[in-house]
Amino acid sequence: MSRPTPFHPRTSALCTSLRWKEWAGYHAVCSYGTLHEPEYHAVRQAAGLLDVTPLQKFDVSGPDAAEFLAYVSARDVRKLKVGQVGYGCWCDERGKVLDDGTVTRREEQRFRVTSADPSWAWFQRHARGFDVVIEDVTERIAALALQGPRSRAILEDVCDGGDVGALGFFRATSTRIAGVPVDVTRTGYTGDLGYELWMPAEDALTVWDAVTEAGAPHAMLPMGLDALDVCRVEAGFVLMGVDYFSARRCLIDSQTSTPYELGLGWTVHVKRGPFLGRDALRAEKAAGSAWGFVGLVVDWDALEALYDSFGLPPQLPTHAWRDAVPVYHEGVQVGQATSGAWSPILKQDLALASVHGRHAQPGRRLELEVTVEYRRRTVPAVVTATPFFDPERKRG
Repeated sequence: MSRPTPFHPRTSALCTSLRWKEWAGYHAVCSYGTLHEPEYHAVRQAAGLLDVTPLQKFDVSGPDAAEFLAYVSARDVRKLKVGQVGYGCWCDERGKVLDDGTVTRREEQRFRVTSADPSWAWFQRHARGFDVVIEDVTERIAALALQGPRSRAILEDVCDGGDVGALGFFRATSTRIAGVPVDVTRTGYTGDLGYELWMPAEDALTVWDAVTEAGAPHAMLPMGLDALDVCRVEAGFVLMGVDYFSARRCLIDSQTSTPYELGLGWTVHVKRGPFLGRDALRAEKAAGSAWGFVGLVVDWDALEALYDSFGLPPQLPTHAWRDAVPVYHEGVQVGQATSGAWSPILKQDLALASVHGRHAQPGRRLELEVTVEYRRRTVPAVVTATPFFDPERKRG
């Protein structure tokens, strides 16, 4: 049974739609209103505030903390400087992805790891021989994502110290909000300018109220997971359980993925000492990957013509979709689109897909399966580099 986050007294009062889902054992809002579009547009035009407390959080400390995290991660965490955040993934011995998340170097020998899945037991299993302490602090730390072009201005208004306005992309600092100590990272899952706020769970409502008051003049809205899903498709971000599956849960090998097959090769540092999956990842990098993770832009004119042939106007899901559909090339299936959405800001029908490596080059013209009136058809879709939406303000 799922349980409420520390923000539940506020989020439940605002959720007039009564639309909730379970996220990592917690209640999570799908959309506050009947439709998620106002929340989406708030993120892209002003700011949105999302409860991300269900993210798993682990504090890793000790003399060998950096060496340990470098061993269990595909990324060489030792290269992170104090106050820097790194995104990456961790793999099993075969180089198959178990999870992805962030690592923040808070002090020289102290890190915080975030992930989608509970991972304490897995980290602990590989800690033998390292002088390291691993704490699961998920329930002790509440978290908010403040995302959108007005997020910096809101934080500058509400924070006391930390110079959050000057905080660089994927950097971290400490500040106070309404007297509460808060860690701020310039991170997020929307592909926009944004921050994540980490605070003691017992002070969650104090921080929520202060940020909400500061955000009101900036047209900030609370944001649910439906709007986030559209944003993350536009950003080209993979989602575990949808675009890939943790290797620990896969029943057969063909369900597993490597970082290179998920477009995460840039997070893999193979030119170093031993780490989990190193030999397999080195071999794959040398030989090339069997699969590629790509963006697809659907040919709108062709989609419109397809529906017109049935005497219907084009029909698209109002939400991001997560039901995998086949992708073809010249009538032969070459992969599957695992999620997608209509992009209101780009005015394009987008999809994320895994396709055979030889078909993963940008500009390649493939066909996406579409079902109209119970009949399966295809429409052209062009392989496109991600992120689809990549505003300068994200890093600026």
